[in-house]
Amino acid sequence: MLEDLRGWPLVILIVVVVVLFGAKRLPDAARGLGRSLRVFKSEVKSMQDEDAPSAAATPQIQQTSAPAPAPTVQQTQPEQPQA
Repeated sequence: MLEDLRGWPLVILIVVVVVLFGAKRLPDAARGLGRSLRVFKSEVKSMQDEDAPSAAATPQIQQTSAPAPAPTVQQTQPEQPQA
């Protein structure tokens, strides 16, 4: 994205940002953005740290062998008397 902004488009963008926010407010805005990113990163890291122990504590079911098949019962038909 930033690779596309070279030369005049980048200069125009910088001028527009300075005009909109003012030269005095830009450092404060950058500081605020930096703090926000720092808080966001720490929250993401804490969420990942909370998930890691719970995933490790989850017992894993180990199946050593396949269960034996249920015995089958063959049905026999009663013999019919012959006429």
